[in-house]
Amino acid sequence: MSSSSAESKMALAKTVLSTIGSVAATAMLVRTIVHDYIPPELHEYLFFGLKNMFIKFSNQLTMVIDEFDGLVNNEIYEAVAIYLGNKLPPNIRRLKISKPAKENNFNITMERNEEVIDVYNGQTFKWIWLCRQTQAKHFYNHRDMNSTLKSEIRSFELTFHKKNKDLVINSYLPYIMKEAKLQKHENKTIKIHTVDYENMYNLHDMWKPVNLDHPATFGTIAMEQDQKDTILKDLERFVKRKDYYRKVGKAWKRGYLLFGPPGTGKSSLIAAMANYLNFDIYDLELTVLMRNSDLKKLLVATANKSILVVEDIDCTIDLQDNLANRAAFVHSNGYQQENKVTLSGLLNFIDGLWSSCGDERIIIFTTNHIEKLDPALLRPGRMDVHIHMTYCTPCGFKLLAANYLGIKDHKLFKEIEELIYTANVTPAEVAEQLLKEDEAEDSLKGLINFIHKKIKEKEEAEAKLKKVEIPQVKVGMTMGRGGVERMSTFQPTSLGLRAKLYPIPF
Repeated sequence: MSSSSAESKMALAKTVLSTIGSVAATAMLVRTIVHDYIPPELHEYLFFGLKNMFIKFSNQLTMVIDEFDGLVNNEIYEAVAIYLGNKLPPNIRRLKISKPAKENNFNITMERNEEVIDVYNGQTFKWIWLCRQTQAKHFYNHRDMNSTLKSEIRSFELTFHKKNKDLVINSYLPYIMKEAKLQKHENKTIKIHTVDYENMYNLHDMWKPVNLDHPATFGTIAMEQDQKDTILKDLERFVKRKDYYRKVGKAWKRGYLLFGPPGTGKSSLIAAMANYLNFDIYDLELTVLMRNSDLKKLLVATANKSILVVEDIDCTIDLQDNLANRAAFVHSNGYQQENKVTLSGLLNFIDGLWSSCGDERIIIFTTNHIEKLDPALLRPGRMDVHIHMTYCTPCGFKLLAANYLGIKDHKLFKEIEELIYTANVTPAEVAEQLLKEDEAEDSLKGLINFIHKKIKEKEEAEAKLKKVEIPQVKVGMTMGRGGVERMSTFQPTSLGLRAKLYPIPF
């Protein structure tokens, strides 16, 4: 039985090899005939017809994704290029690698005519990146005007079983778009953008980016741990609630107001938030803008997943004027024209119809004097979270000592913590003193001397203020209890005018 089976297999193998040989010989004969007897102009039409004939009997479907949709970029093409960069097989023969000028990471993509097999929901999908030359004299690559590939048309071909057409359109391609977006966000280099006033009328060049190399993190900023935890929890909750914001009909944004004395770490906190979320920063200087229309253009040009920062908001807009009278003047011909940025124009973007022009944005205002702000800025929905940046605390000092000196305990810590309770010392001042010496003990002693000096200066200023003769101004006479007449007077103080009552015999 085994001998008969072996003979049958040998006969089958010979038949298969003979058939393959016949097919190959026939193909070579057809190729020779086509090449020798059919004009070259008809070759493409002939092979195109043969290809269509085989396709009719195939259960495979091929979807073509071109690089451009007319004259604009095809977002699906860009997403596929990013997605397949992480799907390259170990045995791939060729790949492309590049590094943009302002990025820190390498971009890895498949090389032309290479194949990548991807599996999604148990189904197999074959990708091929095709590049073909065109003879059109005026064709050029829209993405790169200086490219050597000016006569090259690029596209991805996706081949799959016909039964998976709906799966590809409704699930697979949306999944690729989402994954590519996440990969691009994770791999990008954080940038800080400033306004390029020479290109104010070019929507794509209004902001000039530079890499943000600020090392601040929530582990290094000098804040109380419970305050850090509150901020982190709020940020995490915000980035996960896209569907919720859309459900309740609100723009997906969050407003933060950072207030406190200079040097308390407002800028460091902004950098820590950007590093934690991997968001770009847009630094907006309102004082140089001429009108609300310029402000709208700048704000619309900011990207999603970004932080818009307006520092010292109390100094950048005249907040004390009547909103109805701001930024408008009447010309002799009777029409109104804006001549400066107004609070109402800013609020319209933060909480009005313009607030929906973008997703997943954080807006941060900073101020040293919260009492000067217009109440319209402070209400929920505009500035949702108010963060008080205080003077340095013992907890903040220990964190700074660990970061700058590499120590978590020292015999001088107790004395410094007691002094910090009574002295208004900012984290920036403490950090500056810790940087002055190479030895930890010398730095701590220098910090103690600095705090003593600040306390002494504060006491001298208060004593000097008490010695100043304060004039009293009679304002009016009022009748007090028991027929005692009281004279109201005002005393100037460091905080303004303080009213006092002095009893006078009837």
